[in-house]
Amino acid sequence: MCKIAVIGAGITGVTTAYELSLLGYDVTVIDKHLFPAMETSFANGGQLSACNAEVWNQKATVLKGIKWMSQKSAPLLLNPSFSVHKYAWLMEFLGNIKHYKENTQETVRLALLARQRLFEIAEKEQIDFNLEKRGILHFYHSEADYKAAISVNDMLCEGGLIRHAVSNDEMKTIEPSLTGEYYGGFYCPGDATGDIHKFTAGLAQVTQRKGVEYLFGREVVSISHHAAGVTLQLKASDENVDAASDHIEILDADALVVCGGVGSYQLADMLGDRVNVYPVKGYSITVELRDTHSQKQAPWVSLLDESAKIVTSRLGEDRLRVAGTAEFNGYNRDIRSDRIQPLIDWVNRNFDLSTEFSVPWAGLRPMMPNMMPMVNRGKRERVFYNTGHGHLGWTLSAATAAMISQQVANSHPV
Repeated sequence: MCKIAVIGAGITGVTTAYELSLLGYDVTVIDKHLFPAMETSFANGGQLSACNAEVWNQKATVLKGIKWMSQKSAPLLLNPSFSVHKYAWLMEFLGNIKHYKENTQETVRLALLARQRLFEIAEKEQIDFNLEKRGILHFYHSEADYKAAISVNDMLCEGGLIRHAVSNDEMKTIEPSLTGEYYGGFYCPGDATGDIHKFTAGLAQVTQRKGVEYLFGREVVSISHHAAGVTLQLKASDENVDAASDHIEILDADALVVCGGVGSYQLADMLGDRVNVYPVKGYSITVELRDTHSQKQAPWVSLLDESAKIVTSRLGEDRLRVAGTAEFNGYNRDIRSDRIQPLIDWVNRNFDLSTEFSVPWAGLRPMMPNMMPMVNRGKRERVFYNTGHGHLGWTLSAATAAMISQQVANSHPV
């Protein structure tokens, strides 16, 4: 049986392992953490959002980033300190402005395929992850913001999305917990929300029952590619206190799929490839709804406040996920209070519920300069990549996992 190694047990790695196992491969997944979905797939915004497929490659995004550099609470924050990786990435980002429309519409297409595939997997495998198929509602506070969004909406719908304009009154009918006055909005009824960590952990259990092996608590220290396959050298990660830190394990495989999130840049470098993933930090809070009043007042329909760039997802009866911000600050994973507080303040302004018990989190989104995932073979015959999904890993992973698995199958049949 053909053996495939997958690096990374986040949403892309686990969905890839699932699809490969369905095709009959012997799959081994390696991750430095002791459990699946412990980094970017742990506590994101929760949205399965084809409606949020617009890529960021616009001059307006750059201008806003420059304008907001001195505002610690800004939705987009760029640390100006010099980094070759960061500034090379930004130059490539600017170079992809010309591909804004085609990349946005391709992302819509992928998102719609992924949404359907994820629903199929969840139903077939009976995974409970607080799925809510109530759509996503975008709202705007000003006429200028709303009018700018009309052309974006037309472009998304041209790409296949079903999304329509709604008035202030219609928004409050869709989501009665909204109490403010808004200029207008757009509603995408087909989108959904769910707990990415619960889904990924649940699917990992499914794959283990199908024979997928997980090597948790291991870091990849070197990868060699040869005619017969690939050889990985692994050592115990800092989390793996039960293993000897100097012990090297050898893993041989017929092919390798890199699903390493923000670590994909370094992994690709080991293999002679350039996969220009840059880490873009996002923050979230999980508001624990411990009293009946808060549970009644918290929104069930997923929301996106376009002015604040903040999203919400209801995760069952007793949790509300609130997420936002994009921070270009390297591989720093610190949870900054001055980035968390605006999320708490936003909830307090918009809803009549208690934020007393709010759990903060920060994660690094693996972003490519063109805002498109890297789903392809590398320079070498036996190396593949499924990474760089940025802020849409949860949204796109079910499609890209199927795509990369088919590429593996075409090159290295079972």
